[in-house]
Amino acid sequence: MSLILVQILNGLQYGLLLFLAASGLTLVFGILGVINLAHGSFYMIGAYMALTLTSYTGDIFLALAAGIPLAFLVGMAIEWLFVRHLYKRDHLQQVLLTFALILVFNEAQQSIWGNYPKSIPMPSYLSSSISLTTDLGYSVYRLALMAICVGLALLMMFVIQKTRVGRLIRAAESNPEMVEALGFDSRVLFRVVFAAGAALAAAAGMLAAPVESAYPGIGERVLIISFVVVVIGGIGSIRGAFLGSLLIGLADAFGKVFVPKFSSVLIYALMALVLVLRPNGLFGRS
Repeated sequence: MSLILVQILNGLQYGLLLFLAASGLTLVFGILGVINLAHGSFYMIGAYMALTLTSYTGDIFLALAAGIPLAFLVGMAIEWLFVRHLYKRDHLQQVLLTFALILVFNEAQQSIWGNYPKSIPMPSYLSSSISLTTDLGYSVYRLALMAICVGLALLMMFVIQKTRVGRLIRAAESNPEMVEALGFDSRVLFRVVFAAGAALAAAAGMLAAPVESAYPGIGERVLIISFVVVVIGGIGSIRGAFLGSLLIGLADAFGKVFVPKFSSVLIYALMALVLVLRPNGLFGRS
């Protein structure tokens, strides 16, 4: 029973982190229509930003408060310099340019931080464990990480569902021409969406850094799983990304314990099953 409870918590923690990364990808893919292979690079940037900013602030949460706006500005710059030229081009050109961005980000990471894994310290006040049962403890930082992910997810859903910006984003997803006809500049809206997606991925990387460390190639791993989330949940669906992330998190956690040799296979088997039953994803539109 204790083992099952731990794996449920581990699966929820991984799924919530994955949701932060994948939700940005599904927004960019669903609204902008851009296949952004460089999305995982923002997760990597977030992890290494946590390393640098924590060395100055001494606290991962202070680093997070500074890093999210910085990642948003980086996303704005990347969209203005590169991505905005891709909206009316075919997917092959999108793939080639964003793949080139992966190479640029990876070279920059190696030049600045080197080729070796870097550990990021947890806050001392969250480094302990709490007792869940008489013989089971769980990291306080991991619980705090889950709470922050839930808070950011609720904030994002509130913005999308209840605010004017969110209404414009949903309108642009279904009918961008009408948004233009109403007098709103879709270029600014698209830039904000892309930058928000980058900031969410960076936030996930920063929060995960004390648990996973920062190391070369971390972005590519997250990118692949994020695309699986998008496929399972349905393109452009935040609700689908949330449910898909939790399903993958739980499948990964239990797979590593009960079928360790096939744990990664379970994730792709889950995606295949969803595609067979619902080709557009759990909440996708045809």
